[in-house]
Amino acid sequence: MNIGYVFTNFNNSSFTRGVIESLEGDGSSKSNFVVIVDNKSDTEDIDELRLIEREFPHVKIIYNNENIGYFRGLNVGIKYLRNAGLTLDCIVIGNNDLVFPANFHDRMNACRERLSEYAVISPDLLTLDGVHQNPHVRRRISTSRKYIWDIYYSSYSLALLIRYIAGATRPFTARKDCHSHQEGGLIYMGYGACYILTPLFFRHFEELQAPTFLMGEEMFLTRQLMDRGLGIFYEPGILVRHHDHATISKLPDKKLWEISRESHQLLRKLNI
Repeated sequence: MNIGYVFTNFNNSSFTRGVIESLEGDGSSKSNFVVIVDNKSDTEDIDELRLIEREFPHVKIIYNNENIGYFRGLNVGIKYLRNAGLTLDCIVIGNNDLVFPANFHDRMNACRERLSEYAVISPDLLTLDGVHQNPHVRRRISTSRKYIWDIYYSSYSLALLIRYIAGATRPFTARKDCHSHQEGGLIYMGYGACYILTPLFFRHFEELQAPTFLMGEEMFLTRQLMDRGLGIFYEPGILVRHHDHATISKLPDKKLWEISRESHQLLRKLNI
């Protein structure tokens, strides 16, 4: 299979090197087309990306003049691949803190039929400490949970209180979606760190819907697909390892909450 890959980078080029090396290690680098979109990292990180460019000359690195955010950054790479005259079976998009196993191409080949049936595939995302992050959300978000989010984003103090309560009651209140990671099927929302965009997606869209800078991308993608009668399929047969929170962990907690609040307010306005 000819597979395109697009990842974003922001001040964490060590993860970019890692994801490229994992793709090199699967033995099919000649059929990989990798694009890294840098969201205006610091000078030191840019210097490291220049070294990566020299070491892996077949990898394209795009340097944005400003930090345009996650999905918007991915769109820059998607546009580059689609305008490069390549024949691609699909495009894998995501964070740069991913690790692809040596048999990734074999697993993709085994799922060719699935890749032809659905617009977006969510793989089995497995964190380094053994947590399966997909299927992220199998069914539509309940009204009561949305109401809790409204309270959560009404003030930072209430957000901290709700986090404490959620942590204390997690064994009883946490969603159990990810516990069924062995079972594939249509899901409402996949975990945003990695998606596989198929030819069906590009028959309907040029790019990802990206109305916000950061956060909420998963729900915007679900809405984008639902508007065309399309969906996301969770495929447990395709495994990707995930370091998790390599970029957003660098943001101050309150700043991340403020960014998330902006996305939540837009989602509510759009009735998502």
